[in-house]
Amino acid sequence: MADVAALLRQATRAEILPRFRRLAAGAVRAKSGPLDLVTDADEAAERVITAGLQARFPGCVVVGEEATAADPSVLGRLAGADLAFVVDPVDGTANFAAGLPVFGCMAAAIIRGEIAASWIHDPLGDDTAMALRGEGAWIEAPDGHRAPLRVAAPVPLGRMVAGVSWSYMPEPLKSRVASRLPRLAATLNFRCAAHEYRLVAGGHAHALVYNKLMPWDHAPGWLLHREAGGYAARFDGTPYGPETITGGLILAPDRTSWEALREVLLAE
Repeated sequence: MADVAALLRQATRAEILPRFRRLAAGAVRAKSGPLDLVTDADEAAERVITAGLQARFPGCVVVGEEATAADPSVLGRLAGADLAFVVDPVDGTANFAAGLPVFGCMAAAIIRGEIAASWIHDPLGDDTAMALRGEGAWIEAPDGHRAPLRVAAPVPLGRMVAGVSWSYMPEPLKSRVASRLPRLAATLNFRCAAHEYRLVAGGHAHALVYNKLMPWDHAPGWLLHREAGGYAARFDGTPYGPETITGGLILAPDRTSWEALREVLLAE
């Protein structure tokens, strides 16, 4: 756990922070559309992290967001791998490119299809939220100081604060969900799953709802939330897995809260 956390810190210090608010002309590019960006920092940091993981864990499979963008067949390497890592070098690239200090560096270890460990590093706060399957979740500083993570206690729907990412939902689901958000106490959208997962795993908001499920965006946070005591499932109630990229995901303090959220936001 410490080795991977140190690797993420090294990559962010070497390749990400020196470029923050100093991106050269041409260093920001669109991938699939105007909201899907990549920068020189994303690509350089992913190369450092990939090389570091392969050196520390010989023979492991590394599935990075940028490598998959360049070659979509990379995603298929997760299936059947004894040990794989998914990596998002800069989660919240749109914020990073705009000079907003809300971005993170994420990774998760997957052992024969099961998410076993995860890391969400905050480059500016210089600490890492970590989870180890069956061993809990915590935030760890560079000096080794740990603070445990625990999801918020359940509350009625009218008192819930939730991050609801509805922009990737198809119609009519998008309009249905957006029209029902006032039934919650408040909603948030950081444009950064890394910090949304850290927020909810730390008990500072109650729930998250996502539609698009790329593994580098959600495998790290799903385990963090689970080990912090939360309950999560896809929209149809089936379990989330790292090879799942469709079907949506709701994360809540407990199953009762999950069911209430699903009913109020999704039911026809």
